[in-house]
Amino acid sequence: MMWIVRLALKEPYTIIVLAILIFLFGTLAIVHTPTDIFPDINIPVVSIIWTYNSLEPQDLADRIVTITERNLTTTVDNIEHIESQSLYGIAVVKVFFQPTVSIDKAIAQITANSQTQLRQLPAGTTPPLIISYSASTVPILELGLSGQGISEQALNDYGLNSIRPQLVTVQGAAVPYPYGGKQRQVQVDLNTQALQAKGLSPLDVVSAISAQNLILPTGTSKIGSKEYDVDIANAAPQTIAQLNRIPVKTIGSTTIYIGDVAWVRDGFPPQTNIVRVNGQRSSLLTVQKNGNTSTLSIIAGIKSLLPFIKTIVPPEMDIKPLADQSIFVKGAIKGVVTEASIAGLPYRPDDSHFSRQLAEYDHYCRFDSPRHFDIHHHFQRARRNHQHHDVRRTGPGRRNSGG
Repeated sequence: MMWIVRLALKEPYTIIVLAILIFLFGTLAIVHTPTDIFPDINIPVVSIIWTYNSLEPQDLADRIVTITERNLTTTVDNIEHIESQSLYGIAVVKVFFQPTVSIDKAIAQITANSQTQLRQLPAGTTPPLIISYSASTVPILELGLSGQGISEQALNDYGLNSIRPQLVTVQGAAVPYPYGGKQRQVQVDLNTQALQAKGLSPLDVVSAISAQNLILPTGTSKIGSKEYDVDIANAAPQTIAQLNRIPVKTIGSTTIYIGDVAWVRDGFPPQTNIVRVNGQRSSLLTVQKNGNTSTLSIIAGIKSLLPFIKTIVPPEMDIKPLADQSIFVKGAIKGVVTEASIAGLPYRPDDSHFSRQLAEYDHYCRFDSPRHFDIHHHFQRARRNHQHHDVRRTGPGRRNSGG
């Protein structure tokens, strides 16, 4: 090792420059290294989701999935293996690629393949939904949407069409469709007795709405030196009341309208999941980590958008962050979560937020290393010392699957 000493004495300026470079590059590495619990696991997977309403799983497997798998092995490069699952009305084909694959090229090839095979599939098959993800795509934050006087349809509608487009602008954030609430949909409730009395069938109502609820292209009209936009006002009804005024049939001098044999309303399809926040029916947006962006950066970006998002929704609507994984990340980085502090808050015996945080982290955190088990041990010990032995997660973030 004496050669290092001799080199330092012989070339002192070189050693000083190297030390400065090491310091600078080390600082840059610390600043730019993603702060996270889970590493970026590069297992490239692309899912192809085919939907065909009311088609049985066996027909989906025979008529769609088999053709897809056969074509993929011919036109897509670097496939490691393919898995598929057929359910009632939906089929999922997972394509696993080699670790060195260019995922952008793989998605382009799969997209081109899916579009060209549509003519080989049953009539009415729509193009598939193609999703790329990895093993590190995990939920890191949940936003509870609630508000007094706001219906479940409105909560789901705001979450899907107003809040979600804003959240996906954060780098590394993936936001699936909201859970809970009711998907807003215009419903037509048929009065079967009125239909029979007037000699009509449900098909007559469907035909009337299809024929008179149209999206027609418009144009312009040049009159003199000016050009005017031409709008077709009666092509498609603009309100639900106008839908109820669509004529179905004329008998003599009497016209039968939709409202005479049915009722059009602002409704929803059958609800498949329910979310409650503080016992109230609500909606839930899950933010997932996508790629190698730091968990802390994603959550900080989401929270920085909340003040703006609250300006584009009704003032009575409450948007509450739940299951914030950034606190757990910071605790793992520090190496220990003490009994006296969690989430950087001082411990107070009467602090209900402290016990609620313990309950939430006990529910949400998943442990796969000795360090995580050590943190879990501190959580449990803090719970015992806090004397909350029967904490039930009934506050913010409770998620039920039943009524």
